[in-house]
Amino acid sequence: MTISETGDLLTAQRRAFHEGLIEHEWLLPARAAMLLGLGPKSVAVYDGLVALIAITARDLFAAEVTPVRFPPIFAVGMLERTGYVASFPQLLGTINSFLGGPSEYRELIAEYDRGGDWQAMLDTTGLALVSAACHPLFAHLEGSTADAGKLYELTGECFRHEPSEDPMRLMSFRQREYVRLGTEIQAKEHRRQWLEIAQQLFAQLQLPVDVVPANDAFFGRGGAMLAANQLETEAKFEIVTEVYEGTQTAISSTNFHGDHFGRDFAIALEDGSVAQSACIGFGMERVVLALANRHGLKLDEWPAGVLTLLGIQK
Repeated sequence: MTISETGDLLTAQRRAFHEGLIEHEWLLPARAAMLLGLGPKSVAVYDGLVALIAITARDLFAAEVTPVRFPPIFAVGMLERTGYVASFPQLLGTINSFLGGPSEYRELIAEYDRGGDWQAMLDTTGLALVSAACHPLFAHLEGSTADAGKLYELTGECFRHEPSEDPMRLMSFRQREYVRLGTEIQAKEHRRQWLEIAQQLFAQLQLPVDVVPANDAFFGRGGAMLAANQLETEAKFEIVTEVYEGTQTAISSTNFHGDHFGRDFAIALEDGSVAQSACIGFGMERVVLALANRHGLKLDEWPAGVLTLLGIQK
């Protein structure tokens, strides 16, 4: 099969999966591409997943689990502090709004009535859409002494501007994350533990997965070097599953940040050294849809054991 034929087959699979998800109301269509809603079946599976992951974390780590929650927007400066502007300018999203007075308002309405580009008359607000659920956590901890006994648990609304026809690649999605700060040994142990935990969870859900070294989609000439370094140092692993024949899709990932966030946000350990960190993130919508692909679009026909784990009654 040629590269062109392989691409055509993948496109056809994505389109068929998308149409099936819409038809069976797993996804709710919207005017903007890939800004889809979740239907009742997806919501039931999503809620069950959140509960299952939370119960698993508490069973294993008890009082260490520290739930936190942050808004889906933060200061635009965070895109600079986390290195996102330099590394992923193609993915970020900032927020503009009308900041003018009556005179500027009349000009905007006149432009709007003409069908012109009224958005060009908006101003930057200094706010941006959160791109990774854990980023606001590091801002919250800025200048503090890290407590390695805490396992931060958070679910964040995230945005990444990568329009696609693939329902497994939404622009607006939720990440369930568990973050640990501490020494290098503690951070790497956190990553190792959660790679095992996640694989066990997916096995219980009867979803076949593999673990592979991975890299982020760094932009520009320096991006290839950063990606190669990420692979060489095994800083990132993805848990992948086959949604489309012959390809693997990431549904979860673990990241060892080293002292990147500890250094940039002045987060120290009790001995004064820079805190290191690691996280695991579950792409919640991706997991939901991967399960739908695996077990079928008729939820009441899913394996009884899976439904029980998710707290869903037939």
